[in-house]
Amino acid sequence: MMVGMHTPPSDDLATPETAASPPRPAAPGEPRRAASPWRGRVMAAGLMLAALNLRPAVTSLGPLLEEVRDDLGMSGTVAGVLTSVPAACFALFGLTAPRLARRWGPGAIVCAGLAAIATGLLLRPFAGGTVVFLAASALALAGIAVSNILMPVIVKRWFPDRVGAMTGLYSMGLSLGTAAAAAATVPMTDALGGSWRSGLGVWALLAAVALVPWLFLARARAGGPEAGGPEAGGPEAGGTGAGSAEASGPEAAGGTDKNAPALRITRSPLAWAMAVFFGFQATAAYISMGWMPQIFRDAGVSASTSGLLLAVMMAMGVPLAFVLPRIAARLRHQGVLAVILGVFGLIGYAGLWLAPAEGAWAWALLLGIANCAFPLALTMIGMRTRTNAGVVRLSAFAQSVGYLLSIPGPLLVGVLYQHSGGWGQPLALMAGFMVPQIVAGVLAGRDRHLEDEA
Repeated sequence: MMVGMHTPPSDDLATPETAASPPRPAAPGEPRRAASPWRGRVMAAGLMLAALNLRPAVTSLGPLLEEVRDDLGMSGTVAGVLTSVPAACFALFGLTAPRLARRWGPGAIVCAGLAAIATGLLLRPFAGGTVVFLAASALALAGIAVSNILMPVIVKRWFPDRVGAMTGLYSMGLSLGTAAAAAATVPMTDALGGSWRSGLGVWALLAAVALVPWLFLARARAGGPEAGGPEAGGPEAGGTGAGSAEASGPEAAGGTDKNAPALRITRSPLAWAMAVFFGFQATAAYISMGWMPQIFRDAGVSASTSGLLLAVMMAMGVPLAFVLPRIAARLRHQGVLAVILGVFGLIGYAGLWLAPAEGAWAWALLLGIANCAFPLALTMIGMRTRTNAGVVRLSAFAQSVGYLLSIPGPLLVGVLYQHSGGWGQPLALMAGFMVPQIVAGVLAGRDRHLEDEA
């Protein structure tokens, strides 16, 4: 499905059709392959459960932001800072993911990330002030950050011939978790006594459940290619991956050919285009998750309905996140998809400015489609690289720099909202962000590869 990827799937990830085939003997120097067919199923389940936990820490807060602000004494500007914390944590902690994966293996790091998510979400309800609340949120978001970076790495390493399908699977899980947190937080808060603390804390249970398969996968580090350790060559963590077909030639970034030119990622036009596209789609997503319920509430919509509207926006990603990567994988140039999604976003913001309450459901649908730029960006990260080493470099750079670029957006929305007293200026800013997102998406969608720029 993906250009330039011909590595056969590992025996432990075999489909029912390939599972019956006898494993071929390992070539000299090739990593030993695990013989358990069910490990692929465990990995797929772990991937889905991890994805379900990569957004509830953020979207569970939006519908209760007003209650949290009142209880903890936050101003609009401080609330803007709070909505910018996810992007800041993703940029800061995401930079550590490749180094941690090289040292411990990506499975162990994702496992630790899920533990951090569960712990942070469990501690957040006990916060007595803004600083403690921010610290607990940052812990959860740090776990999300490293997992965000390593998801494309894990997909390309374990499912090299199904990158589009598996990216769609975990993107769908991510959208499902996002939508569920937005829709269910207010009803669960009411059912648990009406305290925002209970409504936010309950999401720690989902992260604890997701830990179960990753505890096994982390322990299997030394057992086969899913480890990402020395035995597997560690290509997903930036190693050479001598046993991988993708990393066996001169074109491999950091591969076995010592005469192959090395590319500094900061000099790659493709990497910068991907980072800018990722950054502006993240800006739109975190503005939506942090502020969209408040926009609807200020227009006269109830808190529970506002949460449902946010859930509708996020739920659009469930089917589209599964379909969109498959479509993108079949196109030579994905820029057309970036343009289409951007146009949906511009129409949605215009509708929010003209009739926020009257057309609320329509605007939620349109903006939900626009937010599917996220799975498109993840798919393009896999398509714009030839090697496992390349995908981890591009993933880490695009996501870390992209989240860094997205930090000011939610903060500026909070400042404009507080000083203007309305949503006209913030909505104009949101619509303005769509223009560079479209341009960067067209540039990043061109049919080329990171390794070719060396």
